[in-house]
Amino acid sequence: MIENGIPCGSRFLNPMIPVYRVRKEMTMQYPEPISKLMDSYMKLPGIGAKTAARLAFFTIDMREEDVTDFAKSLISAKRDLHYCSNCGQITEDDPCQICQDKSRDRSIVLVVEDPKDVMALEKMREYHGLYHVLHGVLSPIEGTGPEDINIPSLIKRLQSDEINEVIIATNATAEGEATAMYLSRLIKPAGIKVTRLAHGLSVGSDIEYADEITLLKAVEGRREL
Repeated sequence: MIENGIPCGSRFLNPMIPVYRVRKEMTMQYPEPISKLMDSYMKLPGIGAKTAARLAFFTIDMREEDVTDFAKSLISAKRDLHYCSNCGQITEDDPCQICQDKSRDRSIVLVVEDPKDVMALEKMREYHGLYHVLHGVLSPIEGTGPEDINIPSLIKRLQSDEINEVIIATNATAEGEATAMYLSRLIKPAGIKVTRLAHGLSVGSDIEYADEITLLKAVEGRREL
């Protein structure tokens, strides 16, 4: 007989022992160093027990100098990196290299949700303005308000810098759209131009496979040829 995934009966389960204790004893099959390493990997997003086990055993098979370099890289990333006090981007220097670059167009600021978005846009090599990283979006469900993300520092920049346009590049999600609308209503009264990064059909995609929201954004973002 099976109960909650545990074999029952006098041969398998002592009724005086809690089920959770039996489960724990049945899963304690790895040496403690491996178990701790697996637990560490499982703290990463998208890493389950099986993937953590594969990574742990792969780590064990690595050369000792490679493991040492890996550990040093983790420590360095945590200790040596911080957020730019001006724009919020991840950097070693403060202010960051983009904020220090005098060749950038300081009249335009592109607002993104996450530091990874800055790196993605920089690969394009066509945008030469400044950035501002929000580190999140407004989300009433999760209790995230304007003070919980990097909005106050953006307003402060707009008051002190010679900024003529703010490009809002939050993601095309409900929270991203709500954040974009909030920023627009907050900034426009100051006489600063507010634009939204266009959303729509990706290059090489077929219209028949696009959803309604993507098609709507494509139509709204149309341009003259």
